[in-house]
Amino acid sequence: MTVSSPAAPTGCPACGVIAVGRGRRRRVLHDVPSVTRVRIVWRQRVWRCTDDACSKKTFVEQLPSMVAARGSITQRTTAWAVGQLRREHATVHGLARQLGTSWKTVWRAIEPELVRLAADESRFENVTTLGVDEHVWHHVDSRKRGPKELTGMVDLTRDAKGRTRARLLDLVPGRSGAVYKVWLDERGDAFREGVKIAALDPFAGYKTAIDDKLQDAVAVLDAFHVVKLGTAAVDEVRRRVQQDTLGHRGRKGDPLYGIQTILRAGEENLTDKQSARLHAAVEADPAHDEVFVAWQCAQLLRSAYHQKNLADGRRIAQRVVDTFPTCPIPEIARLGRTLRRWKDAFLAYFTTGRSSNGGTEAVNGIIELHRRLARGFRNRENYRLRMLLAAGGLTP
Repeated sequence: MTVSSPAAPTGCPACGVIAVGRGRRRRVLHDVPSVTRVRIVWRQRVWRCTDDACSKKTFVEQLPSMVAARGSITQRTTAWAVGQLRREHATVHGLARQLGTSWKTVWRAIEPELVRLAADESRFENVTTLGVDEHVWHHVDSRKRGPKELTGMVDLTRDAKGRTRARLLDLVPGRSGAVYKVWLDERGDAFREGVKIAALDPFAGYKTAIDDKLQDAVAVLDAFHVVKLGTAAVDEVRRRVQQDTLGHRGRKGDPLYGIQTILRAGEENLTDKQSARLHAAVEADPAHDEVFVAWQCAQLLRSAYHQKNLADGRRIAQRVVDTFPTCPIPEIARLGRTLRRWKDAFLAYFTTGRSSNGGTEAVNGIIELHRRLARGFRNRENYRLRMLLAAGGLTP
């Protein structure tokens, strides 16, 4: 399509004197693809200043509402590209292929918009539940690309219907309590006072930061990671008993090796055949009773989170904290000491309406997906902007 602007008096941008036309030039722009690629040929007006003393001499018209100065991608194409990255799991390279241009051209048009959105402090407003977790964003030498770990902060505030709409708030380099403290300091007093619940994984660094900077917030230990600790303890008991009884690692045909996946399942999910295999493996040797007791302890811990009544779940959790540390099985006793050390955060799940860090893990899944689609990232700031957009942190 060939377009031109309507004729109108135009003043020199330097001196303001009404300019006279000096012809036109063709400027080809990339527009939103339809059935095929779309090109807009803009007959851009060229103007000449009539003031001999003006240093501007000649200039060309600019239409910021259509295209940025010196840009080749229209503004509506930029908005379309941002939407594709945000909602359709698109890649910059894929968008460049659709538009018939290069990766750099597309990103040069998109990046300023994302930077502007990321700088808007209003996106941190009304956060009452805050989650935190870390992930690895690259696997190369940290001397070349900086820290491998990034700490991500996620808004886990529930809406009017009680549903969590997790959105990524920020990604900062490093994995430590100091990194989390600095980020909380940067948000200001109003933000910190608004946070009432802080969900986290069992990492002491983040817990220290919450205690120091979010004194009014209740720290909640993530349910998934607590159950995972219980399952890991059962697996450790199984491997130890396997070595003590047979003197080698599990092999095909060994009773305990044959039930390793069953030991990770919930008791209520086992079929009759699986239950029979479990009991047959336990009865194969009196030493296997230790594995069975550890499995029952893990099931008790798991059952606390499955109670319909939160008061019943809290009673089970309190029983776990009181009894596990004195268990004669060393792995279960160690688990009990860990839960006793995290007692307040562990029990807070049952007094905060089942708050958890699950939304943060969901955001991490989105981040992993987009990193795979992009075949990895080399620039951390580009990575941060892309992930903020994909995980709901930026709303165009």
